[in-house]
Amino acid sequence: MDTARLYLPRPSLAHCLRGALVRDTRGVTLTDAQRFNFFPATPYCAITWFIEGESLEVQDGTRDHERSPRTPYPARIMFNGPFPRPYVSWSKGPLYAFMVGWMPEAMAALTGIDPAAYVNRVAPAHEVLSPQWMDWCQQVQDAPDDMARIQFIESTLDPMWRAARPDGIPGSQLVEDWSSHVALRAATSGLGRSLRQVERRIKQWTGLPLRELKGLGKLERAFFETIQAMENGTDNWSDVAEQAGFADQSHLCRQTRRLTGFAPEELRRRIAEDEGFWCYRVWGFQEQAST
Repeated sequence: MDTARLYLPRPSLAHCLRGALVRDTRGVTLTDAQRFNFFPATPYCAITWFIEGESLEVQDGTRDHERSPRTPYPARIMFNGPFPRPYVSWSKGPLYAFMVGWMPEAMAALTGIDPAAYVNRVAPAHEVLSPQWMDWCQQVQDAPDDMARIQFIESTLDPMWRAARPDGIPGSQLVEDWSSHVALRAATSGLGRSLRQVERRIKQWTGLPLRELKGLGKLERAFFETIQAMENGTDNWSDVAEQAGFADQSHLCRQTRRLTGFAPEELRRRIAEDEGFWCYRVWGFQEQAST
């Protein structure tokens, strides 16, 4: 039984939504250690629906997660902004959760939320979203299955995004391409085009400075290079570092540890062996298979 699934958005929503992740461990026996959920740093916003079961936020770090305090999420529908650091949660028992990742610009354009106000923050959706958007969230929650949720999300967001989307959307969803497009648009928009004004505009639109976005873009490219190497049975970190645009292998190691909590070799091993790294596996292997 698959405990995790990834749904990529239809092409017309490719730069509004990053994708939908489902975690479903109902009917699966997991140990306490297997019920951790590890997520890397991300530039995206997200709405998560806890449809069945209970999950807890793990406080203070990835490395000592088994001893870290755990706090129950206070609502069945939660919102989070961009997370430029790794994030860990723990499922108390069988869990059925549905999470939709949003491009921060799209979240701001459609809902009026300021992504910068929610960096490294998780909050009940009703404290963040308008009543109209909470009605929308409730309809997603009440849908009979994942495909019905996807169909509802796409059919309702498509016309809104067509009206709100900026011009010149890049052809790729990769963080590196998206952040380059954001930087170009920031440099050619508005009255002020000084470096400081461009940086301020980028942070206003995405919640993160351009330097952070570029670092996440390099790490994403290294991640997909690593997934490809795992499929081919090779894992030369020097080659991965060079292909992803890092200065050297040491630079790759430092950034990987900062943005995932683990050194590259330990991360590779955990992706291959640790149930808690389901997000890395489903995103890496399934998205590569779809491209």
